[in-house]
Amino acid sequence: MPPIDKITAFASAHPVGTVIICVFALVLLALAYVALRAAIRATTHLFRRYAADRPAEDILTIVAASIATGVSAQGMWRFSGDVLGFDGPLRLLLFAFIEVAVITSAVRARRNMRENYSAGIDGIAVWALTGLSAVLSSMDARSVAEALFRLAAPLVAAWLWERGMAIERHRITGRARINWRLTPERVLVRVGLAEASDRTASEVDAHRRLTRVALAAKKARALREAGAPDRKMRAALAQLDRAMDRAVEYTGLAIDEKRQEALLSQIGALYNTSALIDLSPPVPWAPEPPAPPALPSGAVRATMLDDDDEEDSGAAEPAAPVDTAQRAALVRAARDYWDQQIERKFVPRAADIAQEIGIPLSTARECRALWKLEPRAHALLEAAYNEHGIIDTGTFPAIEVPERVLTVNGSSAEH
Repeated sequence: MPPIDKITAFASAHPVGTVIICVFALVLLALAYVALRAAIRATTHLFRRYAADRPAEDILTIVAASIATGVSAQGMWRFSGDVLGFDGPLRLLLFAFIEVAVITSAVRARRNMRENYSAGIDGIAVWALTGLSAVLSSMDARSVAEALFRLAAPLVAAWLWERGMAIERHRITGRARINWRLTPERVLVRVGLAEASDRTASEVDAHRRLTRVALAAKKARALREAGAPDRKMRAALAQLDRAMDRAVEYTGLAIDEKRQEALLSQIGALYNTSALIDLSPPVPWAPEPPAPPALPSGAVRATMLDDDDEEDSGAAEPAAPVDTAQRAALVRAARDYWDQQIERKFVPRAADIAQEIGIPLSTARECRALWKLEPRAHALLEAAYNEHGIIDTGTFPAIEVPERVLTVNGSSAEH
């Protein structure tokens, strides 16, 4: 008889029992609906509270680690029954104590990392307990494949936990845990297959060819200074000529000013390598040198001959040239006179420049104010101040030079 006919026959024979069964079925359906709705609400609340703000990779990490932990717990279930002989409620209570310890250590390690930026001893305990669970689970395996699977499952869970910790650590601290010295990028750079900077291939090739030219020039110069035989000199010059030809052909050295400056900079650095041993760089931790003693006000006034005072007392200022070309020629002549005097270790005054060249005194003052800031003139003025206390007079040589000194009438001062 079909099931529907059996149900109909039972309902006809027992109408009261059928009604009671239907009522109970409706109550059970209502309770199931209420329980399902509560479970959905609880799941939604938990998701919004713990998973809504988490990235997708964190959620997937938790899910995968939970599955791997479940596989490990299933292996411990079999181990506790087959090896330890646990059965019934005792087996249910004791089979997963290692997995519970692993989860507890993982939670403690995460809390330590959030507070102290390090997993601490609990992070080590996670790996130790995970390895113990993997070994015990694999000991009850029935085949090599099953043993390998049970060894891998807990280790996968621990690895996912470690990666989740690393991501959160980087998010909190903003830095990685360590910087490995041996990485694929560093290996490729070390063997010359990768470039450490962001230079293009053409820039790298041009730099290499210019360096070859500079090294070849240094080698040829060293051989010439050492008095090498003609055969070695010819070989070195031929190598320099070939490197220069390739640099001009492939780098545009003949027309590219930046490449020319780069080549000259490399040659200058290579030619003056021996000058490094004569450098006297400042010592960072040495005390600062004491300031020079202050001179009395009378001495300062006697030695400081202001340009304005001396120049105002000089000859009258000639009329300013009208022609721009004429003024430029006079400024160039003044510059030549200035360079000649600096070579003699003498810093001329503005009045001296105006009287010698015939330019306006104001123009001489402007030029002198700029030229005395140049390194050589500044060194002379500073030496005059340090040795004799003379403050920018321009009247006497800052450093004594072996030259004949003439008197006012032009006769020699030596008798």
